Amino acid sequence: MDQQPPGGQGPTPPVEGPVSCYRHPGRETAIRCTRCDRPICPDCMVSASVGFQCPDCVRQGSGTGHHPAASRPRTIAGGAVAADPRLITKILLGINAAVFLAVLANDALINDLTLLGQAPYYPYGPVQGVAEGQWYRLFTSMFLHEAVWHFAFNMLGLWWLGGPLEAVLGRARYLALYLISGLAGGALTYWLAAPNQPSLGASGAIFGLLGATVVLMRRLNYDMRPVFMILALNLVITFNPWGGIAWQAHVGGLVAGVLIGIGMVHAPRERRNLVQFGTCAAVLVAVILIVVARTAALT
Repeated sequence: MDQQPPGGQGPTPPVEGPVSCYRHPGRETAIRCTRCDRPICPDCMVSASVGFQCPDCVRQGSGTGHHPAASRPRTIAGGAVAADPRLITKILLGINAAVFLAVLANDALINDLTLLGQAPYYPYGPVQGVAEGQWYRLFTSMFLHEAVWHFAFNMLGLWWLGGPLEAVLGRARYLALYLISGLAGGALTYWLAAPNQPSLGASGAIFGLLGATVVLMRRLNYDMRPVFMILALNLVITFNPWGGIAWQAHVGGLVAGVLIGIGMVHAPRERRNLVQFGTCAAVLVAVILIVVARTAALT
């Protein structure tokens, strides 16, 4: 006599090739819950001692005598399974949109918030920039866009890449990835670009998300060809012969995203938090050292 697997569902007939996630119809996946054998996508998979489990099986296994938090659904990166897996992404989109509208209403904000190494904005005006103590420009420039196409392109990338990453990493880890990648892009721009060359945009943070996506897809053994094509296309745009793009921000964000992504999804379970946030701290320290060294060189 057949027995029902944990989770209350009947046995799933074998299916060759990818099937749809049982919680997200139409989203193909080749991964199954190790307890009930139902197909689960990256947003639903919860890391277990062996393989991955679906959220339903994890919840039903909560009556084991452990503290409820010990059985709370977790993703492969240790993040909590949230009711709204795109909350931080939505907040970041809102902040970028608010700053964009503020700049449209008062274009003088560009001068106050953009990334600038060291230069006067106007002839005989005061010298401004990060080297003059305005370190906040490394942060504010991440949310600054001047052209509609620039804003739209970056926000599309944020929504497309950010949502799945937030679902897998969890909110705190995802936010750390986004902010540190953006700061890394700004730091490399500050280091390599001319001191009087202004720079703005969320591209460094977006390239950080792209780098982490490459690492995550490799970790899940997904087909890498689509993401490599997107990466190649973005690099071609970055190094186009017409100029006008701060390639340093793209490269800095991409490198930071790859490094943080490796720390996030390959951290051993028993030392997960230490490795993950230690990796973030190490990249942030490197960013600070670059900024301090460049400031010393300019002053």
